[in-house]
Amino acid sequence: MHACIDLGSNSFHLLIGEWERGRIQIVERLSEKVQLGENVRSSGKISPQAFQRGLNCLQRFKLLMKQYPVKQYWALGTNTFRVTDNADDFIQSAKTLGITISTITGVQEAVLIYAGVITSLPISTAQRLVFDIGGGSTEVIVGKEHTQLLTESLAIGSVAWRDRFFSSEGVTQAELQGQMDAGAEVACEVFSAIAPGVNRAGWNEVYASSGTVKLLALICQEHSYGESLNRLDALYELKQSMAECIATGRELPGLKERRRDLLLPAWCIMVGLMKSYQVDTINFSATALREGMLDFMVKNEKTLKAMQQSDLPEVSFAKH
Repeated sequence: MHACIDLGSNSFHLLIGEWERGRIQIVERLSEKVQLGENVRSSGKISPQAFQRGLNCLQRFKLLMKQYPVKQYWALGTNTFRVTDNADDFIQSAKTLGITISTITGVQEAVLIYAGVITSLPISTAQRLVFDIGGGSTEVIVGKEHTQLLTESLAIGSVAWRDRFFSSEGVTQAELQGQMDAGAEVACEVFSAIAPGVNRAGWNEVYASSGTVKLLALICQEHSYGESLNRLDALYELKQSMAECIATGRELPGLKERRRDLLLPAWCIMVGLMKSYQVDTINFSATALREGMLDFMVKNEKTLKAMQQSDLPEVSFAKH
């Protein structure tokens, strides 16, 4: 069995799987909302509270892995590990727990995300536009079959947008809607910077992964806009209800309480993204980085083992 640990800016994820009859079979999944990237934009550091939450989560991951005959694991740190001054301190603390973490670049992350997304899709010659909206960064990929035609990582994510646009308390519904407009406008500016490249690459199908995307897709589904979809018209029509939900504390069908703080930043990012690339509908992908990691591990076990033993600060691998 193999285990993958995806250390995101919002959540940590553990995936355990094995290769069976030519396919990867998932044995165990566990995700925890750690928010390692909270307030990173202003402080440049992992906060003491987030630092400890992260270590506690890794300890639980380690205990769970011991329950299975895991012969190899791979733990990857993403955006927060790339941008914080004390990421090395966290990596060293994790090492004392018995978890070795490698930091990957945004482009490397994008490559693995694309590999993970296509594991759940039918074989096709269509060109696919793929997004993964994380807590601190968003990866944008255009690919055809197993080849990436464009890979980008942008400094925009749900935790970062929450801290930037929605950090005040006691805000009225009207003020929240104004903040949503401001957040979406800046998001559009970020995504538009690579729009020419996305348009040149071209695409036939669009998919997006991550908890942020799932959050919005579930709300759209509960409001009868379709299953596992994000629709731009739906997001605009639900804007007022979302702002009211946050301003008053009321329930919103499809919204999980633990995701409430990320609802409005998620709306901003998705609206900005869809406007920038003129996308009306995006399909939700339940597979992403960790499935890509597992696919890479199974197919490149010896190569990965050599890389992990090299003590390099970053994992290095080529695009497929």
